[in-house]
Amino acid sequence: MAAPGWLIPVTAIFVLQTTTAFVGRFIPIIAPAASNEFGWSGSSIGYLTAFYSLGGLAMLVGGSTLLKQVGGVRTVQLTLLLGIASMAFFLQPSISLALFACFIMGLSNGASHPAGSEVLQRFSPPEKRNLIFSIKQAGVPLGGVIAGLGIPAMVLLTGWRTALFASALLILLPTLLTWRLSTRLDETRSMEPWHFTLPGLQSLRSLRVPLQSLCHNSGLLRMSVVGSLFAVAQSCWFTFTVIYLIDELDFSLGLAGIVFAVMQVGGVIGRIALGWFSDYVHSATLSLSVAAILSAATTVLLGLSTPAWPLWAVITLAFVAGSSAASWNGVQIAEIARRSPPNQIPETAAGSSILINLVNMLVPAAFAAFVAFSGRYDYAFGVVGISTLLVLIVLPRDKQVK
Repeated sequence: MAAPGWLIPVTAIFVLQTTTAFVGRFIPIIAPAASNEFGWSGSSIGYLTAFYSLGGLAMLVGGSTLLKQVGGVRTVQLTLLLGIASMAFFLQPSISLALFACFIMGLSNGASHPAGSEVLQRFSPPEKRNLIFSIKQAGVPLGGVIAGLGIPAMVLLTGWRTALFASALLILLPTLLTWRLSTRLDETRSMEPWHFTLPGLQSLRSLRVPLQSLCHNSGLLRMSVVGSLFAVAQSCWFTFTVIYLIDELDFSLGLAGIVFAVMQVGGVIGRIALGWFSDYVHSATLSLSVAAILSAATTVLLGLSTPAWPLWAVITLAFVAGSSAASWNGVQIAEIARRSPPNQIPETAAGSSILINLVNMLVPAAFAAFVAFSGRYDYAFGVVGISTLLVLIVLPRDKQVK
């Protein structure tokens, strides 16, 4: 029996998505070891992560022309190679060079979402679209699991410089393995010279184009806002779970890390399961509504947890949160692609990702400021949970097209 035509595209995009996610998780794991040796301040990790997000945002703003003219798969591969090269800057005791490296490494994250959307929209059967997009997005937590389990062990056994080199090889291998697939999967506009435009004073139009593309129809705009609302809870779970478990529930770092890993595993399973369920019931609205309710409930419960809670209850909560607060991405991205004009899928995917990236940068800072001012994690998680319920109001009510 011949393999389905979508299998190779899905596999290639999944591998590249997992690789770009690994790059993102690499930074906060390797940075503490480098900071200790070079004498950087503890807050430098936050700045490095911020510059990574800024690189992704820059790619979303200025890279749409490059995506169309070179092709989505090739763009992701090129930005991964640039990220590998920039990792050498971590070997120098300069925080400025490290910030620059993180910016360059973030480019692949900005390229992966619109590139994956454009390729999968062309190859995905309509009846399997949500499942296929969810499989692609399952690569994000999977990349986090690989980084979270592998990099600390390498740092402990061989030192952070060897771990840096090994991580570069782990990024290079899947990039090279998928290299030849670009000619098969990409649609390019090779007649025009390709370029990437860094955002600046003259690039406001570059930002306006993907955001304006979301206004093509009301369902497209509403689904983009849905992604931003889901990202509020997801960013807080990813950013504050470990520190909350340590500070408020008296967990050790190792035990908190295990809980975090369970949450990431829940994200892998949840994204695929939600995509299957969405296709099964032929309604992205219904599946995302279920995810929003579970996300809100688990977020509020996390804020209400106490040291008296048994370990199994906390682990179960983390798994359910990963299966809901971090499971929405594939279905939401598939809906953005479905509701987009065929020739504007890279722009609408980029526009939706820009909104989500802004949330990922701003919400954790606001959450941290609120906790620092009030000392109340329960109130902070409560507000985040309630905001997730706004998804139920914003979601488009039309059924998914079969």
